[in-house]
Amino acid sequence: MCGIAGYLGFREAYPIVINGLQRLEYRGYDSAGIVLVNEDKLTIHKTKGKVSDLKELVINKNTEANLALGHTRWATHGIPNNINSHPHISNSGNLVIVHNGIIENYNTLKKELLTRGYTFQSETDTEVLVNLIEEVKTRKNCKLGKAVQLALKSVVGAYAIAVVDVNATDEVIVARLGSPIAIGIGANNSEFFVASDASPFIEYTKDAVYLEDGELAIIKKEEDIVIRKINDDSLVEPDIQELQLNLEQIEKGGYDHFMLKEIHEQPNAILDTYRGRLLVDQDIIKMGSVDNNIAKFLNAKRIIIVACGTSWHAGLVAEYLFEDLARIPVEVEYASEFRYRNPIINKDDVVIAISQSGETADTLAAIKLAKSHGAFVFGVCNVVGSSIARETDTGAYTHAGPEIGVASTKAFTTQITVLTLIALKLGNLKGELSNSQFHKYIQEMSLIPSKVAETLKVNAIVEEIAAIYKDAPNCLYLGRGYNFPVALEGALKLKEISYIHAEGYPAAEMKHGPIALIDESMPVVVIATKKGHYDKVVSNIQEIKSRKGKIIAVVTEGDTIVKDLADHTIEIPFSEEAFTPLLATIPLQLLSYHIAVMRGCNVDQPRNLAKSVTVE
Repeated sequence: MCGIAGYLGFREAYPIVINGLQRLEYRGYDSAGIVLVNEDKLTIHKTKGKVSDLKELVINKNTEANLALGHTRWATHGIPNNINSHPHISNSGNLVIVHNGIIENYNTLKKELLTRGYTFQSETDTEVLVNLIEEVKTRKNCKLGKAVQLALKSVVGAYAIAVVDVNATDEVIVARLGSPIAIGIGANNSEFFVASDASPFIEYTKDAVYLEDGELAIIKKEEDIVIRKINDDSLVEPDIQELQLNLEQIEKGGYDHFMLKEIHEQPNAILDTYRGRLLVDQDIIKMGSVDNNIAKFLNAKRIIIVACGTSWHAGLVAEYLFEDLARIPVEVEYASEFRYRNPIINKDDVVIAISQSGETADTLAAIKLAKSHGAFVFGVCNVVGSSIARETDTGAYTHAGPEIGVASTKAFTTQITVLTLIALKLGNLKGELSNSQFHKYIQEMSLIPSKVAETLKVNAIVEEIAAIYKDAPNCLYLGRGYNFPVALEGALKLKEISYIHAEGYPAAEMKHGPIALIDESMPVVVIATKKGHYDKVVSNIQEIKSRKGKIIAVVTEGDTIVKDLADHTIEIPFSEEAFTPLLATIPLQLLSYHIAVMRGCNVDQPRNLAKSVTVE
């Protein structure tokens, strides 16, 4: 979950790497550091805090170098402080490393290295790794690339690393297992960029190589990249890809925060996600990855959805979609628990893995487990070329564009969009949806982007409500049917970025415990749309009102019944029940955003969180 940025070439490395680290802070921001390599000298600057703190530390210091490695950290081993910050240097002072991941057997390796006379300054697993590489290099009297390869064969865990030897300053060694790493290639191999994703070098090159699991790359000035398998040292032909990302996509575009920008991007993101797939004029949904494997879906006895966090909530919405529209049984699993409870997986199961980044460690582990049992695995992710895109049998990209804010917004709605398309297609092919019903649904689906745009106009109303409840210590979110997962997602957003304790519940479950919490100081957010058990939800609202709870209701435009009961109402356009999650989630995102801003929270970088969870 840490971010790595590096440069080797003819330009000044420092500004490139620092700018790259700032773009990667969504991956972690507990501490930051950089090593500048100049001839036979390593200069390391590192500090607890953000990249901005690192920049302050380096002001007025000599940063001249054509080789540098940088790191922004999400702490795993060792508290966030200056000593535990990366880069880490070996005992001899010759080797330096930056690392994203976890070395699970670091303690065993550390004990062995202690017996060999090594000392350690930090609490990190990374310092153990750099000294392990040094020990192998010394004992085997080999080059750095070989030493890294041999050392990694003793490592258990996940890693993306970049390593430099002060005695070979024209070379960087890069390797990965479970954590992503990209290598940007300049014209004629005149310069190279190393980063956790392509955002740090998008303005310099469109050519990139994404290392696969178990691969090591040797990068040298003016030479072709050499890639080898770590296990057997065999050569791998580099697969150079052309990047689709552009610089404008990763800038704020005039918004105060990435999260707000990404909330407002949702009409276009949803449109981009179904563009070329939802063909209303032809009355079809065209998805190559589904069409080419249609028998797997139609013959599935069960669909298992594995995901984490917000993606898990999208999976819960999909459970309603697949069971309601296609009549296929669905189980939604936390990927983090799935692999550890000895799940029953059959060859006629379809496993759908959902992840924004495509790098979520728990979801990747669940995919491998499902494949080992012979299940067909379909991936839904946002990042082209990501690990999940490569590990699954097939899948669909969401085309949401880069999502930089740690609290996911457009990823959620675009994941639901993909899953809705699949459910509608299967429902029609299975005969569960008549042609007229199918036509009605896809017509309505085509209107969702414009309805989301209309929903965004509630921003001012939501901001007023946020000002009233910004200091509430607790909040309850209630929904029924399709909107129960939306309640869970709304509560998660509030927790993530404003640090207010919030819980989501099925509205009917309120009477089975949570109603004890309700008093005049408890705001309760209720999703009460016309489509979706409306009368039952009205009854729940009356129960809250009788206990003096403060009700914030998300209602269908023109509603009068709930408006008379609620303290505040937020109207959204009418839609079929299956599509209400795509609309009802918008005001909840805005509510969390405005409350967090008013509380002075760091909206895009909430404490203790990172965007891409690449370790268990």
